[in-house]
Amino acid sequence: MRITEMRELTDEELNQELNNLKEKLFQLRFQLELGQLKNSSSIKQVKKDIARIKTILKERELGIRR
Repeated sequence: MRITEMRELTDEELNQELNNLKEKLFQLRFQLELGQLKNSSSIKQVKKDIARIKTILKERELGIRR
């Protein structure tokens, strides 16, 4: 999901997406430890998406708009 698409979501939708991404990250880390993960760069992408969502939520909390 692109940052512009994320900014269009409501806070509730962002929190839901954040929870989904955290669950996905957990599953990816588990697969990595079991040796089942084919593409380890997907962990990096999920972590970046989590950071983007947290940034958007914090900006809204502080009243910062870009």
